[in-house]
Amino acid sequence: MKFSLINPPWSFEGSIYFGCREPHLPLEYGYARILLEREGHEVQLVDAQMESLTFPELRDRVSAFRPDIAVVTTAPSYLFWRCAPPELRVPKQVVQSVRDCAGAVVAVGPHGSTTPTIALAKLAVDAVVIGECEEILPKLAGEWATVPSLCYRHDGAVRIQGRPYAVNMKDLPVLRWDRRFLERHSHHHHRFDAQPVGPGAEMETSRGCPYHCTFCAKDNFRDSFRRRPLATIGEELDGLIEAGAEYVYFIDEIFLAYRDVLETIAERRVKFGIQTRIDLWNYEMIDLLGRAGCVSIEAGVESITESGRNLLDKKCKLSTDELADRLIYAKDRVPFVQANLLESQEDNPAEVEAFRNRLQEHGVWSNQPVPLFPYPGSPDYTRRWGNPDERAWERAHEHYLKNFDEFSDIQEQKPLSLVELEQTQ
Repeated sequence: MKFSLINPPWSFEGSIYFGCREPHLPLEYGYARILLEREGHEVQLVDAQMESLTFPELRDRVSAFRPDIAVVTTAPSYLFWRCAPPELRVPKQVVQSVRDCAGAVVAVGPHGSTTPTIALAKLAVDAVVIGECEEILPKLAGEWATVPSLCYRHDGAVRIQGRPYAVNMKDLPVLRWDRRFLERHSHHHHRFDAQPVGPGAEMETSRGCPYHCTFCAKDNFRDSFRRRPLATIGEELDGLIEAGAEYVYFIDEIFLAYRDVLETIAERRVKFGIQTRIDLWNYEMIDLLGRAGCVSIEAGVESITESGRNLLDKKCKLSTDELADRLIYAKDRVPFVQANLLESQEDNPAEVEAFRNRLQEHGVWSNQPVPLFPYPGSPDYTRRWGNPDERAWERAHEHYLKNFDEFSDIQEQKPLSLVELEQTQ
């Protein structure tokens, strides 16, 4: 069979999306392509964002290939499955563009993983994959009635088969990107210490997170913590470096302090960035992190009070002063260190500013607290409204716009409602 794997030409006008706007490597499609080709299928990967394709250009590319199945993702990349644009405007436009030149259209991503019937209806696709998609897509070449973690239309009715799928990370292949494709990827995600002199890349050493903070929308995808084999990590890094990558950003939900992983990276002498929790790193491991080549740390602190962190179910064992001390210690070894803060009713604004000023005096950047979007599938959403229903995304979006009138500097300052966004053509 022939599969088209499509990353949409993303745009974010009017959106509350607070992720990075730059293109990132489509890791989920990279894995899926290898698994599909191993079973003899022909695969076309169309990264419309990386190539700056218009919708007509995207349609022409897919039409020339004539796939049996076209796959459309509802998040810009795996990096942003937990904070994807709430609206399905751009994926809808892709589906409309390729509907007449593909045998079937299947959606993958966080929306279908959390609210499969809603995604199926809004996108007007034939099926959505529930959970991680790499090992599911090859199964779509057979009878859909036997495919786990799938929501699809059958005889005029909607069928849901199974729970959100989690892949075996030991079985996922080593990703290798063509040098010409990687050369398009000039962006170095979350790097601020120097101007790029070569391509950047993304990869993962693990997937999932052992913690269950209330604000994190991961319960229905990338949930259980799983490590990739060290040999796989080393081989994939070697391939990226050979293809010209100067910098690698690890998209792990939480990059943990594993000595063997850091030593594997250190042997390659490549610069890299991570997202983590500083309370999980002792001083010895922070030293190793710096020696291994880390140039960027995005550390989730979220609240400056113990009560605030408890409210978010952070299970943090350090005091606020101890967190600050470790961030400052890390800054002496890593060029850029960021402490992420979220809007919290528990935190006094004056105390927040004092905390931020203390960090910034030592070179640690800390953002003004960011309004928290209650993503369907997060413990925060469930605590407020129960399990997601047919209006889950609209309800969360309306709540967000009602309760906040100031947004982060990377969001639209006058966002539209979700209904307006999804009606925009």
